[in-house]
Amino acid sequence: MLSTALIVFREILEAALVISIVLAATKTVPGRGWWVSGGVIGGVLGACLVAVFADVISSFASGMGQDVFNSSVMFVAVVMLTWHCVWMSKHGREMAQQLNAVGEAISQGTRPLTGLAIVVGVAVIREGAEVVLFLYGIAAGDPEQIPQMVTGGMLGLTGGVALGAAMYFGLLQISAKRLFSVTNVLVILLAAGMASQGAGFLVSADILPAWGTVWDSSWLLTDSSIAGKMLRTLIGYTAQPAGIQVVFYLLTLGVILTLSYWSKHAEHKSAGSLSSSG
Repeated sequence: MLSTALIVFREILEAALVISIVLAATKTVPGRGWWVSGGVIGGVLGACLVAVFADVISSFASGMGQDVFNSSVMFVAVVMLTWHCVWMSKHGREMAQQLNAVGEAISQGTRPLTGLAIVVGVAVIREGAEVVLFLYGIAAGDPEQIPQMVTGGMLGLTGGVALGAAMYFGLLQISAKRLFSVTNVLVILLAAGMASQGAGFLVSADILPAWGTVWDSSWLLTDSSIAGKMLRTLIGYTAQPAGIQVVFYLLTLGVILTLSYWSKHAEHKSAGSLSSSG
């Protein structure tokens, strides 16, 4: 029971951390609850489908299917998070200054909520599929363990959700003026970490070269520890990263920061032109 609780807790915590960041980043956005809830529900359904068709996925591309699928999921999330960061670079300031009118401000631009709903769904699919497969394996191997499995699973689910909620409410204590800056940094690191993990899956599938191991910090913090799992979700921590993973991480950071800068600069330039012409 305890082993089940621990594994479920770790997987749920990863998804809960992503959801907490998304909720905090869209604190003042009307209707965000529906979009995030839709992402969670879609992710749960997707996780069940992945578990049902696990054999088909794993046999795809000569046994590399699971890694290819995981990397695809990661890169979809990276694109959506990049979209959000660029959007926020243009609208974050006005959202912080005009909280009461934010609904009108957002409706005039491209909504980032669809992308964030996809990110939530991706996180739930990724972690939920592992949970479903793990619990199914226990139930199939020893049906007598099902009661203990259910109890442990519920304990793990409760703990993971509770810790994710604690992070969310902690983020809400930050002033509105700084909230968007803080959450934007978290989202950027989240995207870079996902890009690095996606590259790692492609290395496992022998699609990308590893380029060696950059460092080994497993003596200090392993990937399988709770703290290691949390840092992997938040900043993309890997105890033994391949060189290509570091390249993807830094490249993603560079692309997002550059696009955000260009977007923000273009917005200021456009606003200056309008004011001078008026």
